Amino acid sequence: MNIKLVKLTVEYKKQLTDMMDEWLAVEKDFSPYAIRKNDYHDFEYYLENLETKEGEKPGFVPDSVYFCLDIDRNIFVGAVNIRHYLNESLYKSGGHIGDGIRPSERKKGYATAMIGLALEKCKELGINKVNFATELRAAATKAVRVALEDEAMIDPKKYMGPAREAVIE
Repeated sequence: MNIKLVKLTVEYKKQLTDMMDEWLAVEKDFSPYAIRKNDYHDFEYYLENLETKEGEKPGFVPDSVYFCLDIDRNIFVGAVNIRHYLNESLYKSGGHIGDGIRPSERKKGYATAMIGLALEKCKELGINKVNFATELRAAATKAVRVALEDEAMIDPKKYMGPAREAVIE
C-alpha cells in the first residue's frame, strides 16, 4: 500500500470528483463531514471553504483536511479532517479526527493506514493527545433496520446477530 495524505489543490480536482461522485451515489451522510459540507462541483468555492479557520464560525474549531492518495493508482481512497483542538461539544461527542474511506476501497486496510498518517499530522500540529469517537452504535442500528425490513426477523435473536457483526466489522 503506497499512500500519502495531501492537501486539496487544482491538481487533484479529478480525483476529488471521482471519489465524491462514487461516495454520494452510495450514501449521503458520511464522515468526514468537512468534505461534504459544500458542493464540490463549484471547485473554487469548495477549495476556499474546505477548512475552518480560527474564529470563522461560532461553535466550530479550526481544522485541516487531508485527502488520502493511493500513489500507485493516482486516486483518492478517503479523507481525514483533523480538528486542531476540541470544544466542549466535540469533547463529548466527537474527536480530533473525522475519517472515511470511499465505498469501493473499504476493507482493504486503507482506514488503518490513513489514521496512522493522520496521527503523524496531529503530532505536527502539536496535538499530543488525540481523542477518538467511534460510531459503533450507528453500525448496529443500521444492521437492525435492515434485518427488520424482513418481518420474519422481528425475533431479537435473529436481528441481534447482524447488529453484533456490524459492530465487529
